[in-house]
Amino acid sequence: MAATLFNPVAPLLKFRTAKHAMKHSFTLFCLLVFLSVANAQDFKSANNIAREDLQRSLEDLNTVRQSIAKEKVPLLQEVTRLENQIEELTQQQKKLRRLRDNSDLGLTQLRNLVKSLKDQNEYTAGLLDEFVRTFETRIHFSETQLYSEVAEEARLALEDVNIDEAERFNKQLEVIDVALDRLEQLAGGYTFEGKALTPNEDIEAGTFGIYGPTVYFSSKVSNLSGISHSKLNAAEAAIADPGEGYAEGVRQLLETGEGTLPADATLGKALKIEQGKDSIAEHLAKGGEVGYVIIALGLICLLLGSVKVIGIMSFAVPHPKQVQTILGYIEQGDIEQAKAASSRVTGVGGKLLVTGIENIEEKRGTLEELLFEKILSVRPALEKFLPFMAITAAAAPLLGLLGTVTGMIKTFNLITIFGTGDAKSLSSGISEALVTTELGLIVAIPALILHGILSRMTKEKLGALEQTALSFVNGVVGARK
Repeated sequence: MAATLFNPVAPLLKFRTAKHAMKHSFTLFCLLVFLSVANAQDFKSANNIAREDLQRSLEDLNTVRQSIAKEKVPLLQEVTRLENQIEELTQQQKKLRRLRDNSDLGLTQLRNLVKSLKDQNEYTAGLLDEFVRTFETRIHFSETQLYSEVAEEARLALEDVNIDEAERFNKQLEVIDVALDRLEQLAGGYTFEGKALTPNEDIEAGTFGIYGPTVYFSSKVSNLSGISHSKLNAAEAAIADPGEGYAEGVRQLLETGEGTLPADATLGKALKIEQGKDSIAEHLAKGGEVGYVIIALGLICLLLGSVKVIGIMSFAVPHPKQVQTILGYIEQGDIEQAKAASSRVTGVGGKLLVTGIENIEEKRGTLEELLFEKILSVRPALEKFLPFMAITAAAAPLLGLLGTVTGMIKTFNLITIFGTGDAKSLSSGISEALVTTELGLIVAIPALILHGILSRMTKEKLGALEQTALSFVNGVVGARK
């Protein structure tokens, strides 16, 4: 309150000069006396006011304290209740967090479990797919007529993208069930009805029996009984006849359950080897057009060689004793007897001697030329067809090489179209490439040997004629002397 009173001294303090202070000093003193009396009354009044304010404030304080005391207990109770509620909510929060953590952990485990089961399912599905695709290759060819429908449905289910996975799985399980039933039946052997291909290329219905690794068949149409096997490019299983000693035993076994069976220690491999052998015609047919040309060339060479052997073997050469006899007549001067003896000599040799006797009076050189001319006239007949045989011996390997090249070209063309996965599609080109080479060598080697033998025989015949002519000339010249 004192700070708010008007202070008249404050304006007077503004007069700072000494002149003013001296002039108004008296006035200032009077004012100070007046103000002292006034201030004393004001301080008393202010003190009273302050006491009253303090009293009211204390009363208000007591009122507030009483109000606080009244409200403190409910507030404390409320605070306690809220603290308890906070504690409960905190516990619930912790519990929920634990549940959330546990649920997250459980979800992760479930996800891992689902992934593991999915991987196992995919692995199992892969095994089932592989089994379905290769099922028919695991059974005997004759059994395909029993299980082909189930296996085909399962394969179509694998390729159908619109089919449900569960349905595809059921189709695969059907194949598994069939395979398990087959294994149970194989334990003691079992029989089934079906069709088979006979050795005469006919299809007959009958009964198949599987005992161990071998499948037997007995026809209901004919007396055919034998061992079943697969044949190339055949839609049905083929039947091999085991012989009269076992055919009846196979039939009795399939009809009555008792019989004598043929045993194959090679587990069918010997039968496959025997069935895989080609006849001569089939083997030659693999050579293709080039092979036929080689065969024709070889046959012509063989025919001409045979004719040539007969011709050379029948070519007569005068015996030295006959020449000496004729020369004896000439020495005696009996030319007619010499001509008669020469005419009895067969073949070109006799004509050679007759020519020599007719020109006996000629000079040695002229006589030799006449006889040599006769020998030269014989040479073409003796050497006939020998050049063709030499050409055959040289051309046959080249034709075989040509067939090899054409066969390899065909093989590479087939590889371009079908790839290398199917060996059967490549067999024709490879067979042509190998068979033509074989045929070329088969024709060339005998042709070369035959040509050498016939050439040698021809030279021997010509040499014998030359020796006869030389002996005759020497004898005639000696007789003249």
